[in-house]
Amino acid sequence: MSALKMDGKVIAERIRKEIAGKVAKLSTPIGLGTILVGSDPGSVAYVDGKHKDCAQVGIKSIKVNLPDSVLTADVVAAVNKLNQDPNCTGFIVQLPLPSGIDVQEVLSAIDPKKDADGLTPTNLGNLVLSFNEIIPCTPKAIVALLSEYKIKLSGAKVLIIGRGLTVGRPLSILLSQKSINATITLAHSATSNLSALINESDVVIAAIGSAHFVKPEMVKPGAVIVDVGITRVDNKLVGDVDPTVAQIASAMAPMPGGVGPLTRAMLLQNVFELATNER
Repeated sequence: MSALKMDGKVIAERIRKEIAGKVAKLSTPIGLGTILVGSDPGSVAYVDGKHKDCAQVGIKSIKVNLPDSVLTADVVAAVNKLNQDPNCTGFIVQLPLPSGIDVQEVLSAIDPKKDADGLTPTNLGNLVLSFNEIIPCTPKAIVALLSEYKIKLSGAKVLIIGRGLTVGRPLSILLSQKSINATITLAHSATSNLSALINESDVVIAAIGSAHFVKPEMVKPGAVIVDVGITRVDNKLVGDVDPTVAQIASAMAPMPGGVGPLTRAMLLQNVFELATNER
């Protein structure tokens, strides 16, 4: 058996075309802002990709690049500037931030009405209440990908490996909402018997940043696997899931090419929704 490949690139391209058509009809421009602190190669490449997407769909780019020597107050000042910028309809602070920067203080300073990543306390609180104003981009992308490929989530045992702010925690909340109705287990570095949990799960979503952590012998035959982790090994980006898992799974979202492209498309969608209130 070879797993069905869940291709996020194809869906992302379709979404970009849809957004481009909608943006072209607007009487006022839309602007995406990014705040990048430092020069981490992965973060730089990711932010550049976001602005490339913006150019493709007709969204204005607003770039704020800060050195990694800045203080929390400097990043908050940049956030406040974008909060007040009428040309910026939505923006993100690229994570992770350098050590020494207070992430919570920075995220709390973002105007929830311009929070394109959905990570402010207000928007995460709305997610907990099932009042989904702006959904964090990667969880939104994962749900869209699974929906596109008609993966049954209602009643399914879903294991999320990783409890990070951008994927694991908000995804666990989103998937447990009544509209989706999955049964969620959120695993992390202190979880006992993780291999057994993987083997019991209908859907496994790996987001821990540990190269090829999930092996085929761990996976229940026919399970659905979503690889969200990214690790650099010998100057090559690899995922959390060993590629040979495709021989066991029924469907698999690989890294690269699965969730990543769709995450970028969901950012564009969030920016459009913030600008137009179209949900």
